[in-house]
Amino acid sequence: MKRLSVKVKLAVWYVLLMALMAALLLGFLLGISGSVSNQTAMNQLEQEVRTNLTQVSLAEDGSLQLGEGFRFYENGVYTLVYSQGEALLAGQVPVSFSAQEAFENGLTRTADGTGGRYYVLDFWVPSGWDGGVWVRGLLEAPDNPQAIANLLLMAVVTMPLFILLAALGGYLIARRAFRPLEQLTATADAINEAADLSRRVEVPPGSNEFTRLAATLNQMFERLERSFEAETQFTADASHELRTPVSVIKSACEYAEKYGDTPEEQRETIAMIHRQADRMSALIGQLLSITRLDQGTEKARLTKLDLSGLVEGLCADQPYEKGRLLPQVEEGVSVQGDAALLTRLLQNLIDNGFKYGKPGGHVWVELGRKGDEVRLTVRDDGVGIEKEAQEKVWQRFYQTDPSRTGASGAGLGLSMVQKIAQLHGGHMTLESVPGLGSAFTLHLPAGRGDPAEEKI
Repeated sequence: MKRLSVKVKLAVWYVLLMALMAALLLGFLLGISGSVSNQTAMNQLEQEVRTNLTQVSLAEDGSLQLGEGFRFYENGVYTLVYSQGEALLAGQVPVSFSAQEAFENGLTRTADGTGGRYYVLDFWVPSGWDGGVWVRGLLEAPDNPQAIANLLLMAVVTMPLFILLAALGGYLIARRAFRPLEQLTATADAINEAADLSRRVEVPPGSNEFTRLAATLNQMFERLERSFEAETQFTADASHELRTPVSVIKSACEYAEKYGDTPEEQRETIAMIHRQADRMSALIGQLLSITRLDQGTEKARLTKLDLSGLVEGLCADQPYEKGRLLPQVEEGVSVQGDAALLTRLLQNLIDNGFKYGKPGGHVWVELGRKGDEVRLTVRDDGVGIEKEAQEKVWQRFYQTDPSRTGASGAGLGLSMVQKIAQLHGGHMTLESVPGLGSAFTLHLPAGRGDPAEEKI
């Protein structure tokens, strides 16, 4: 039984259930067949006797008169007429009925004769004040054992055919019911063999169990695809970006082995290795952060947040020269947001503003409401970005001017900024004029309730 398919198991259980129901039905029929046949016989007896009653009368001289419609024997019913003194006046008593049964008006009862049981029904037909006759009906009781035997014989003949049809029907029903599951399995196998996580199983119409299973499988494939892409991207990013500092460290070590005879050369080599190690550490931290955002393991914990207070506090804590960072913050601006992620976003934009700004330049941080959204803009008066490069700045490791990034620049900051904006249900825009500066703006919905976290 354990090795059978689910469809066969369902068919077997279906057959067993149908066989049990058939057995119960047969038992019920056997139980009621006797009472039904007896009740039918008694009804037939009463009907025939009452029909003959209309044909019985007594003349003025007391003689018995029977109408033309009177039947002494009809449909197995014997009709007899007795005098008030219980003497037989008309009709013939069945040979096998030898019981001495007293007369009882209107009561059907059984009486045992030499040849079997009989149903007996008597009616008193009055004439005058004290005269009248008895009309008695006799009907041989049906042979119930024979009826039961016939019923059992019919069950023995028809039961195998019934079970066979039940087995075939049960299997066909199970096969049809499991057809969507077979399609889901085939599609999942095809996805597994082709290693193509971008494919999805077809969701059957309706809202049954297979529909929910298909939707769950598609959600699982989507999560697997995101995780696989994030892992692939992380591997590619790490191998691409770590190659340079590793090469520098390796070259520095080889140089120190050959020429690091003096303490000054050794210190320079160690300092170079230290700088490259710091760069690798910062790069790995950024890669891990953006990978967690891609996979959805780092999610925005959205709560009601005083964005005005957060921006003012962050600008006040910046280490840049006084007068170069100029905040313009509208009071009382609140959003549903994650304070840690929005702090990281704003810090990246401020750092980029000074990094790519002109020497001694300024950075403006502006916060306010406009229509149905909140806008946070970080604007600088730096070199600006060429129009053809503005769409590329959100890509990983893209740098408009790599020579100006310094030791810690890896081109991941704006990509992370865009991810954080999307986690908050918002988006980033860029306006830039070469030679005049750039303005990066975060657009967030205003007046949000408790939003569901958006998955990346």
